[in-house]
Amino acid sequence: MSKLVSIRGAVTASDNKQSITNAAVRLADRLYFKNGITDNDVVSVYFTVTPDLTAYSAARAVRESGHNVPFMSGVEPVVDGGLKGCIRMMITAYSDNPARHVYLNGARALRGDIAGNYAIALDGPSGAGKSTVAKLVADALKITYLDTGALYRALGLKCLNEKVDTTNAQAVENCLKDAKVDIEYVNGAQRVMLDGDDVSGKIRTPEVSMAASVTSAMPYVRAKLLGIQREIATNSSVILDGRDIGTVVLPNAEFKFFLTASAEVRAKRRFDELTAKGQSVVYDDVYNDVVQRDKNDSTRAVAPLKQAFDAELVDSDDMTAEQVAAFIVARVSGDVQ
Repeated sequence: MSKLVSIRGAVTASDNKQSITNAAVRLADRLYFKNGITDNDVVSVYFTVTPDLTAYSAARAVRESGHNVPFMSGVEPVVDGGLKGCIRMMITAYSDNPARHVYLNGARALRGDIAGNYAIALDGPSGAGKSTVAKLVADALKITYLDTGALYRALGLKCLNEKVDTTNAQAVENCLKDAKVDIEYVNGAQRVMLDGDDVSGKIRTPEVSMAASVTSAMPYVRAKLLGIQREIATNSSVILDGRDIGTVVLPNAEFKFFLTASAEVRAKRRFDELTAKGQSVVYDDVYNDVVQRDKNDSTRAVAPLKQAFDAELVDSDDMTAEQVAAFIVARVSGDVQ
């Protein structure tokens, strides 16, 4: 028989309606998800907010997101040196499991002993610099970086090596049915393994990029890699970059960012990257490839490229990778609200 448990959580926000809404809804969703509960299990929910959050009601925001349970709310007393911009939530519910508490953003500092592992979802179009930024963030925060695009590229390479028509879903499935793709770390460096071979240096060509873009839209390919990504994210604090990390792969990630830039800027970055590696490429070809990949990624039927509702938009047209990484690190660390 289920027992009554008290589940606690907290998150920080800025004093505006959108920030309070996003923070409160994300906290509620994460608490429900991590504890495996629904509204049917909940007896009551009690919110408190610090006095500096006056722009909107956290309880109202969660109510308007679709939850239909008894809500109560109150304002915390002013405490010298206390955490500012804080929303706290306590759920009383019936559950078969012990309570799993959740502390997000700057509120992680309140309970470092139980905050546990966290995930950062970094989405965005091709050439936005996601991989570079993700590596910098992982290094700064001392967490694991998982290059999800590399996994899809490895499968795209497999199809090219086997001379498979990448637009034929059944042919792709037949080709990849026994394919083994994994991530290994050698002396701290990530290696992409395909059928036991290190293909890290073979998956960054325009041909492989296009093959990955086409095949990644296929349900079989996405299902094959989904479990691998989620398992890694469950076992350690990670940052994952891709097209649908925040919307499909890790919809309950504690931190979500959507990194973008104009097609012209992204093409120039990719062109410089490829020429620096000694590859002979034409800028117009790279630009057309970027535009075509944008079209493929945003219009595919399965898990199209789009910004998660609770992801923060970062336009990097006028930012270096180091500046973007510093911004994300500040957000995760709670230094910026």
